[in-house]
Amino acid sequence: MDPAAEHRQQLRSLRDFLLVYNRMTELCFRHCVCNLNYRLLTGREESCLDSCAARLVRANHRLMGAYVGLVPAMLQRRAAEYGAPTGPSGLPASRDRAPGPAESLPDAPATGT
Repeated sequence: MDPAAEHRQQLRSLRDFLLVYNRMTELCFRHCVCNLNYRLLTGREESCLDSCAARLVRANHRLMGAYVGLVPAMLQRRAAEYGAPTGPSGLPASRDRAPGPAESLPDAPATGT
């Protein structure tokens, strides 16, 4: 990979990480911080933020683990589709079933609550 492409890939990875981090921060802050009259967080707010962030990180790890497990199957399926026989119109033959969720790629890592 040339240095410029590697640099662009690093910037994309950093941008994706920051988007997930900022979204997680926003979700947990809105969920846990109720009173902005004080400079410091209360013990309850701190505890809530810790558990909220931990839940989102665990969920993101599970999601990424599932995604990494599905990628080889998706690539193999797409390769088979490109080599699949064509229908009467010359287009690839239609599939018998609707595409499932494993066949679409997410835009960004999800961080559900």
